[in-house]
Amino acid sequence: MPALATLLSQGFRLADRLLPESAFPVESAEQLVRAAGVAPSPDALAGLERLLDSIRAESALSLFGRVSLHWDFLRLLRNASLIEAAHASNPALSATPVKAPLFILGLPRSGTSFLHSLLAEDPANQVPRNWQMIYPAPRPPGFSPRADKRVGKVDKQLELFNGLAPGFRELHPITADSPQECSEITAHVFQSLRFDSTHRVPSYFDWLEAHGHDDAFRFHKKFLQYLQAGEPARWVLKCPDHTFTLSAILRVYPDARFVILHRDPIAVLGSVAHLTQVLRQPFLREIDAGEIGAQVAARWTQGANLLLEFDRRTDVPAAAKFHMQYEEFTADPVLAVERIYAHFGEELTEPGLQAMRRMAEAKPRGGYGRHAPYRLEAFKLSVPALQKAFSPYVQQYCQAAR
Repeated sequence: MPALATLLSQGFRLADRLLPESAFPVESAEQLVRAAGVAPSPDALAGLERLLDSIRAESALSLFGRVSLHWDFLRLLRNASLIEAAHASNPALSATPVKAPLFILGLPRSGTSFLHSLLAEDPANQVPRNWQMIYPAPRPPGFSPRADKRVGKVDKQLELFNGLAPGFRELHPITADSPQECSEITAHVFQSLRFDSTHRVPSYFDWLEAHGHDDAFRFHKKFLQYLQAGEPARWVLKCPDHTFTLSAILRVYPDARFVILHRDPIAVLGSVAHLTQVLRQPFLREIDAGEIGAQVAARWTQGANLLLEFDRRTDVPAAAKFHMQYEEFTADPVLAVERIYAHFGEELTEPGLQAMRRMAEAKPRGGYGRHAPYRLEAFKLSVPALQKAFSPYVQQYCQAAR
């Protein structure tokens, strides 16, 4: 498979130089909807139209970018239609609550994926999985990923993407059955910050910020209800972008609970910028490292300030929040999880505890390797300027770790 991924990557790059863009144009929303054979909600259609307009005007798509857009958007349209049809035919799905979901917050590269994966080891917890974003279906107790054809297909797709985006596996080691971020769920109604990671879409980003995220999280709840198949579940959810959607989350899930991991922003921004660069490589012909640096710095300065504001909100009780330092979590991940369970009054059973211990021993740091810090200068970022911008956040949450 690695050799095939390399050949595919080389083939796309060669064809990209030889074929005109007109060979695989970006289709209109109407064309995609017709090809998918579905009738999306007005909210989803509005998001799709805005996103396509932005991509055409602001993203110089590679051949792979144009081909993958067609496949990806048809998948999202059809999956969303499947979810909506299931709710329409089975009202019991909508009647089953999503009770007190646990959302993991924090700046990117702050241990949130590791914590999500660790909590997913507890059989009492449910998390969205990568393969479920491609083939939405419940994951029943005793599920065997190795025996499931859908999981095998998605693992092969991930292997191919690793060949197209060299370095992705090292930055974000995942499999088909790994926990997935909520931005992949909200992408189904084309109202997701996920598209800003893989494409250059500033006007879509601005539209989504103004539009808000309520539509997206109403669908998000329907998606979780479909996955839990009428049975109550204890959901653990994660996405750094939740920092920007907290009000919508609380309107849809008023009993939501939050774990917030904190890490010095200067230690993570270079990695965030580098990951954005790696993610965009397969999709775009032109990538500006300086522009990515400015985007990442501005976005996560805003995110850090929003976390400060969230902590001051009086409508979210202190008991619904649990703060933890990255260094504290990584020093003893299982002990950190025990503290989280104790804070929220949840039972950590012996099978769950032992599964987490096995994972923590088998994959220290969640499978993420150690590497030299990424040079902020490569993304035209100034350390003194960043230190000033993040000073309120660092003083509030990161001083104890220094």
